[in-house]
Amino acid sequence: MSAPLLGIENLSKTFGGLVAVDNITIDFQASKVHAIIGPNGAGKTTLINLLSGDLPPSGGRISFKDHDLTDMPAFAISQLGIGRSYQNTNIFPEFTCLQNCWLGAQSRLSTSMRFFRPAKAYTEIRERAEQALVLCGLDGRIDTVASALNYGEQRQLEIGMMLASVPELLLLDEPLAGMGADESQKMIELIKRLSLERTVILIEHDMDAVFALADSLTVMVNGKVLATGTPDEIRNSQDVQDAYLGTVEDDE
Repeated sequence: MSAPLLGIENLSKTFGGLVAVDNITIDFQASKVHAIIGPNGAGKTTLINLLSGDLPPSGGRISFKDHDLTDMPAFAISQLGIGRSYQNTNIFPEFTCLQNCWLGAQSRLSTSMRFFRPAKAYTEIRERAEQALVLCGLDGRIDTVASALNYGEQRQLEIGMMLASVPELLLLDEPLAGMGADESQKMIELIKRLSLERTVILIEHDMDAVFALADSLTVMVNGKVLATGTPDEIRNSQDVQDAYLGTVEDDE
């Protein structure tokens, strides 16, 4: 097997006396969809927060290609090519779809300290923003104010903002949360398309979606890794069935 795109080794996160992520080691292979599943309080969102730099680890190491991400801030991790979405939609509702994606694209600039250059002069930034809207399926809503989008479209826009930063690795935290059946199917199809050219780490409670999308799965329980394997291996694991698949609950 080739070297992992992203690797975590003995990674831990504590909040006072609470151990949210407990000394876990996982390798994430390039060009694959790797789902993280588990019951309420398993530590899945905390893990994603560690990978994105939104939380500092209490111990262990995170590596992305030849970069050590362990103590790196979130903006620097994003600039290396790691994008992240959140459980709750994280967009600018008063801005248009293009303006939202423009901000995502401009975040990849090495510096924002160019006070005397008009933002509209950034031709490449606009092209990235427009391409992101095409990729997320909102190219027909370029001038629509984000607050006028329905919920499913707002989730698409959040992914578009992430895509505008041209990430190689996508961290998706419950992208189907709160969606109806039709919206969920559109999101599943979008993730499938994006995964053809990108690596995806996915947290999701919709098991039908997880097994339709994932090349590999890791099951977390009480901050620890219970099992990692292919969808068939996880589906047929008695330990996993006892711990999670029989009683799916909401995450923290």
